[in-house]
Amino acid sequence: MDHTPAAQRRLRALHDHLSPTAADSPSHLRSNPTAGEFYSEQGYSVVLPEKLQTGKWNVYRSVRSPLQLVSKFPNHPEIGTLHDNFVRSVDTFRDYKYLGTRVRIDGTVGEYKWMTYGEAGTARSAIGSGLIYYGVSKGSSVGLYFINRPEWLILDHACSAYSFVSVPLYDTLGPDAVKYIVSHASVQVIFCVAETLNIFLSYLSEIPTVRLIVVVGGIDDQIPSVPSSNGVQIITYSKLLNQGRSNLQPFCPPKPDDIATICYTSGTTGTPKGAVLTHGNFIASVAGGTMDEKFGPSDVYISYLPLAHIYERANQVMAVHFGIAVGFFQGDSMKLMDDIAALRPTIFCSVPRLYNRIYAGIINAVKTSGGLKERLFNAAYNAKRQALLHGKNPSPMWDRLVFNKIKEKLGGRVRFIASGASPLSPDIMEFLKICFGGRVTEGYGMTESTCVISCIDEGDTLGGHVGSPNAACEIKLVDVPEMNYTSDDLPNPRGEICVRGPIVFRGYHKDEIQTREIIDEDGWLHTGDIGTWLPGGRLKIIDRKKNIFKLAQGEYIAPEKIENVYAKCKFVAQCFVYGDSLNASLVAVVSVDHDMLKAWAASEGIMYNDLAQLCNDPRAKEAVLAELDAAGRDAQLRGFEFVKAVTLVVEPFTLENGLLTPTFKIKRPQAKEYFAKAISDMYTELSRTDISQKTL
Repeated sequence: MDHTPAAQRRLRALHDHLSPTAADSPSHLRSNPTAGEFYSEQGYSVVLPEKLQTGKWNVYRSVRSPLQLVSKFPNHPEIGTLHDNFVRSVDTFRDYKYLGTRVRIDGTVGEYKWMTYGEAGTARSAIGSGLIYYGVSKGSSVGLYFINRPEWLILDHACSAYSFVSVPLYDTLGPDAVKYIVSHASVQVIFCVAETLNIFLSYLSEIPTVRLIVVVGGIDDQIPSVPSSNGVQIITYSKLLNQGRSNLQPFCPPKPDDIATICYTSGTTGTPKGAVLTHGNFIASVAGGTMDEKFGPSDVYISYLPLAHIYERANQVMAVHFGIAVGFFQGDSMKLMDDIAALRPTIFCSVPRLYNRIYAGIINAVKTSGGLKERLFNAAYNAKRQALLHGKNPSPMWDRLVFNKIKEKLGGRVRFIASGASPLSPDIMEFLKICFGGRVTEGYGMTESTCVISCIDEGDTLGGHVGSPNAACEIKLVDVPEMNYTSDDLPNPRGEICVRGPIVFRGYHKDEIQTREIIDEDGWLHTGDIGTWLPGGRLKIIDRKKNIFKLAQGEYIAPEKIENVYAKCKFVAQCFVYGDSLNASLVAVVSVDHDMLKAWAASEGIMYNDLAQLCNDPRAKEAVLAELDAAGRDAQLRGFEFVKAVTLVVEPFTLENGLLTPTFKIKRPQAKEYFAKAISDMYTELSRTDISQKTL
């Protein structure tokens, strides 16, 4: 560290000019207009020069920790690794509920049954010891190829305790991607369920690094044998657990800089990339992101987002740290609402796609109720909205009359709602705040930043942004001149969002070229997202550096922005907006909400044999296009951002049909190919319409 008098003076100056306005208001800093070297911005961020000797003020930090980036939990600096985090929680919350699953009795799913933190700690030691018993050495890669359940987290804790590297495999990945990841990460052990075991056995010869397969939930006498010449053993999870108990080994704790996991991001194109994340990355991310959050053992979290995704993974680190009880869904997303009703969570983290569906369902129910109920809902909604906008406490009467019934859709106890993975419409966020109450926040992050880069602060009533920086990182915007985004833009600077700090990953596994492309020589992670700073130091994402295209007249289009607008339409379950430089207009493929389209057809007296026939009915297309146009006008889309033709499809966009990434983003090249005929037909029809209009 630089201890020269000049450096010390600069630090004193920074400290003096970043003083709190009041003891009870640590979230606001006083700006000193006489500051010669440093200044702060009122609100949620402070602004610093990138280097002390420069005069360009472009680096934003959280107001919570402007002088030093957070790398540890402030109250528990002894926690440096995921292992440390779990050890403390096992000691502190030993007899509290930790992992819960629903018990099935006589074919009927009942209440949740719980494993305590102490019991999970004992199982973690046994599983880790069992792996050592089978010759798995420190630093070996262990693959997890099954969906959310207690064994996933116990295994992950075992990897941390014995310094193994966990490699999550999405349960929906195809064989080619699985084979690539297993070989690329030199995975030695794979944990899977019985349903996927036969898939592995069919290409065992193509994954020569694997020497042990552990079947979770498997029965010993039903495990197939493989020729010993393969050098692979297959055992059940229960057998591994028992062998570990009989041969307990001392922990082999990792260091903060040791690799915790290699998270493969499927992305929208190309082969998967393995993001190398350390124990220190995770601790810094969660410590910085939860500085102002108050969670505890009385909280309950429902785990249904994929554990192989960084969003859910970071949430689990948070859950452990605060002693939160984690209940798992049954594994069927169609039964998720039933699981929520049984668990009654207090913390609910999800993605915009689900919140959009909740919004559409409630709004449709209100409209169809008609009369007094609709007027009562609108009166309650507007009254509560006005109160929240003016920073006042809404009358509890509205909750008793209207919103408590809506809250029951999420179990009735949710007090913290978070959204991530893709942008949430400001209207939907406001809707969630009004209908469900409590704290509603939206975060922005990526695998390469170990999840959260920024998050909306408590008490911030402004919508349409992703909040202030995680206290464990700093953010700057870099000019993108080819897209006309610069730091000199008015009224606010714009540019590519770049992140630096202890949350930034080490790099891509065995891929120095792509690592250098995303992390520059000064340690800045280039996200590829375009952002702007709003007053108060709030970050807003306005574009994507790569996912843009140009129409024939030269207008640039950001399709995700338009898709997010259309997602609120009642007919839309999912939407893919397409355009290119050969055409002047946008077109869309809409995966329809089956119930909404059927209800519309019934109201119009339209007869049909099946839903596919209804989707092809010109009247249905016209009705959906009218809804899209109305949503576009409400969102003030520009003329060229409106789609001019639509194709309705029954089939949803899924991971299985290759149209979604595991984080539920549309794979654009694949969608373009998948819907090539529909896209061609729409442009042909638009061309015919254009010609006929010119003829007239």
